[in-house]
Amino acid sequence: MKLKHIFLMAAAVAVAMTSCDKKPTSTSTSGMALVACDQTFENILQQEIEVFEYIYPEASVMPYYVDEQAAVDSLLNLGQVKTIVITRTLTDKEKKYLEDRDKHVKQQKIAVDAIALIVNPKNDIDEPITRSELGKILSGQITRWDQIGPSKMGKIDVIFEHQGSSTVKYMRDSLMNGAQFGPNVFAQKSNQDVFRVVSENPNALGVIGVSWISSDLSSRTMSTEELAESLQRNDTTTTAFNEAVKVLKVRGDSALTAYKPYQAYIFDGSYPLYRSIYMITVAPGASLGHGFYSFVTGFQGQKLIQLTGILPATVRPRMVNVN
Repeated sequence: MKLKHIFLMAAAVAVAMTSCDKKPTSTSTSGMALVACDQTFENILQQEIEVFEYIYPEASVMPYYVDEQAAVDSLLNLGQVKTIVITRTLTDKEKKYLEDRDKHVKQQKIAVDAIALIVNPKNDIDEPITRSELGKILSGQITRWDQIGPSKMGKIDVIFEHQGSSTVKYMRDSLMNGAQFGPNVFAQKSNQDVFRVVSENPNALGVIGVSWISSDLSSRTMSTEELAESLQRNDTTTTAFNEAVKVLKVRGDSALTAYKPYQAYIFDGSYPLYRSIYMITVAPGASLGHGFYSFVTGFQGQKLIQLTGILPATVRPRMVNVN
């Protein structure tokens, strides 16, 4: 258990509380709440927080971006963190631990995240990658681009975010049966670093959550006020991808057609690399933590998620032409 994260959270809350002139109060729209989030989903949660705090100016939601296990540990520690965002529900053992301590557990799927494969725009590969080929690349059985298709590129350098990320766990569990990564796989400190390395290295293959490569999302250029106002409109058009990288098509092993990770293809199951995102809370009713949970899992929060390029759990995407 990564206690340093928990200590930092508790210290931050103590400082914030003692710096206030008035004794802090908490309602569903005011006060202070801490949320521990898998750092893969940082830009998703941050947008939710900014709009929520804009709508409710007396609310202060403090996010902590950590690896998935640290987020779970912070919830089980029964400290200041009462809400987390991760890629799974709690196990029966974890849930029972909390319920035995009089904690009411609420958990709901808030989105489906696609995992994108990105390369440098100079990479000449045009062939889609299948799930089995990706597994062989990750294990070091496939090491060169010309083993995938016609290409003048050289050795494949696979670029992940840090070793403890949920993306790494997903790839190891779903594509490699728990096997070890090959010597061609390199970890970075963050998703931003993955994007940067791929944009600079023509031989790199980046593995990254799709929300990090969305480029022409209105949410990237809109102010928080404009985002909040957009929740009142019926405009949920999805997006293209950042042109600083090239997004590869991926095909299931038995599928005839390959797809890029657009929301419509995540929705109908055509894109084969995806995982669910869950929000879990033990925050009591009428508290800010519970209010924020209700916001994210409700219509407004779900519409905001749609603007990030991933698939919200309860808002149906528009099926549009994405040539």
